[in-house]
Amino acid sequence: MIAARQLVLALAAPLVLAAQGAPTKADIVAAARDVMTRARYATLATNGPGTQPQARIVDPMLPDKDMIVWIGTNSLTRKLAEIRANNHVTLLYFDAKGLEYVTLLGVADVVTDKAEKAKHWKAEWEPFYKKGAAGADFALIRVRATRVEVMSPSHKLVNDPANWRPAGVNLP
Repeated sequence: MIAARQLVLALAAPLVLAAQGAPTKADIVAAARDVMTRARYATLATNGPGTQPQARIVDPMLPDKDMIVWIGTNSLTRKLAEIRANNHVTLLYFDAKGLEYVTLLGVADVVTDKAEKAKHWKAEWEPFYKKGAAGADFALIRVRATRVEVMSPSHKLVNDPANWRPAGVNLP
């Protein structure tokens, strides 16, 4: 019952909040960071063979000051081959409790440098990699966000009632 009520409020929010003015880039980025933190996990979409997108759940690190997101993965995964073939990716974070989401569009690259792997290691990944950050089976994906979009009623960022697009900004 509560979730249904929250959904109704979220869907009605554009009509209420549209008159409050356009959010700033800083507002949008700050809201994105907050929603990403609460969501924890994300869906990474890559361009698979042909025209079929591929999506999977990942456990990314929180974005750095430049909205770069690091993701650990096994070096044998198909997502690395897909990124090497076409580095345009999308990360989608969804906070089910708040009915909020963040979409990061960006470019990704595969990082195997030992120092970077050690710097961007999470202890909870230990069971998945034989030699931890130093192992050849562990690689990183660096996602450099070029655009961020946010739908977050708690931050007064909602979809535009004219075209239903979320609040968003392009990043350098």
